[in-house]
Amino acid sequence: MKLVSFLQDGHDRLGVLIGDLVYDMEVLHPDLPNSMGLFLNYWEESYAVAQAGEMMLREGERFSNKGMPLNELQLLAPVPFPSSCRDGYAFRQHVAAARKNRKVEMIPEFDQYPVFYFTNHHSIQGPGDVRCMPDHFEKLDFELEAAIVICKHGRNIKAEDADEYIGGLMIMNDLSARKLQMEEMLLNLGPAKGKDFSTAVGPWLVTLEELEAFVVPCKENHVGKSWNLSMKCWINGAQVSEGNLSDMDWTFAEIIERASYGADLFPGDVIGSGTVGTGCFLELNGTGKLNDPNYAEQWLQPNDLVDMEIDGLGKLSNTIVAEETDPIGWSILKNKK
Repeated sequence: MKLVSFLQDGHDRLGVLIGDLVYDMEVLHPDLPNSMGLFLNYWEESYAVAQAGEMMLREGERFSNKGMPLNELQLLAPVPFPSSCRDGYAFRQHVAAARKNRKVEMIPEFDQYPVFYFTNHHSIQGPGDVRCMPDHFEKLDFELEAAIVICKHGRNIKAEDADEYIGGLMIMNDLSARKLQMEEMLLNLGPAKGKDFSTAVGPWLVTLEELEAFVVPCKENHVGKSWNLSMKCWINGAQVSEGNLSDMDWTFAEIIERASYGADLFPGDVIGSGTVGTGCFLELNGTGKLNDPNYAEQWLQPNDLVDMEIDGLGKLSNTIVAEETDPIGWSILKNKK
């Protein structure tokens, strides 16, 4: 299923996307939860019922005239109010390239355990405008990723069992203000203001049964599902990035095991993969300058359109917008640097 959250009468609603039409959960079955938050919290009771209702719709046995055109809806993040958001560091290609560009050796700890950081789950958003402050535009970056959503509570989850806790996959753009990020991390803490302004996800959450045809073996000596899904990013129509989700070294199952060690995971927790190889300007600029000292760096600018596409997961589109700001408040921040 493709699960879609959208705004209706000032509230988030949940529906299923079939073709170009979205069907409210109440169409599938009147007892189904009508928001993603509730649906995830009652996943084990609701998922099979929703699947059955979707099948009946596809076969024309139920209210097929009740669909709402997708292009007429205001889409939200598939999980509009996640209970938390972690972001991993799972692609060796990206980590190795970024370190090579800084002229440092590959860090051996990458192969010992998967790591992640917490980002601001209140700044999760879906397709549409991304509002940025002046400081954000000092080396503003995209990051091409996928993300999972946890669908049931767990603690100390073994990697061998962890795929059962994945409700589905979606595209993630972990937007990054690199100058702020680099300044903060000199203090060995963060990232904070370099990351907390926006993380875009969507356009919908695709459940695992719909991706079964894409499952491939994970990397040697790893555990969990991997998916052969091409990942691409365009800026203003020009392609800048291409990779594959199967290039993840650490699997989502292994990240779940690490995240749940001595900690509870809850329905609605979002976990990102980390950046795919070539999946951000920080890496692309570094590689370009390593090969050519005169390479012209590129960063996101106001009014840029960022399109991300992953096979089977759709296309996530966001426009970068300069937020109207109070110049006094901004000058205070600048003077403290």
